[in-house]
Amino acid sequence: MQRARIRLSSNNISKLNEIIASILDIVEKTKVRVSGPIPLPTKKLKITTRKSPDGEGKASFDNFEMRIHKRLIDLGVDERSLRLIMRVPIPESVNISIELLD
Repeated sequence: MQRARIRLSSNNISKLNEIIASILDIVEKTKVRVSGPIPLPTKKLKITTRKSPDGEGKASFDNFEMRIHKRLIDLGVDERSLRLIMRVPIPESVNISIELLD
């Protein structure tokens, strides 16, 4: 049986969880074998900037951080379940890649 590996990543954890819930709902209806969602390490992008734009005054800094959350889902797929998963509406803040494995 063929397997599909779905990789999801987003900086918005709530949107990511909504997509995962809808995929797992489809999997439950089609009775396909699933493993996941497997949480992968969260990537943290940090930027430190100076508060003062002109360089004078006291040296105070702002710290900004963006977190990218990643999940992995493995499915044993048939054609029907894969079509249903492809129809799930994906917001722009969520990146998804579906890879077919043997």
